[in-house]
Amino acid sequence: MAKLSSINKNERRRKLVEKTAPKLEKLKAKANDESLDETERLIARLKMAELPRNGNKTRIRNRCELTGRPRAYYRKFRLSRVMLRELGNKGLIPGLTKSSW
Repeated sequence: MAKLSSINKNERRRKLVEKTAPKLEKLKAKANDESLDETERLIARLKMAELPRNGNKTRIRNRCELTGRPRAYYRKFRLSRVMLRELGNKGLIPGLTKSSW
């Protein structure tokens, strides 16, 4: 199980991203719009720089829903490899079968 503080920090980042995403998109569009004056584009870039860094989507870490483990994460199941194997062996994940040959 991952540290609870790491899991909570990641959740705070998710909420901040949801909150700042619309504003960031508007500013990004304004900064890249070549039909605008150069000073307006510069102002938009400066406002983007003032937004919190944790409001950026790249700051979010994919973590296992059950344990919070940050590595060996399967996006399709939103689980780590350890929990995927454990739940798969118990038959709790529909459609997942253990391979044998």
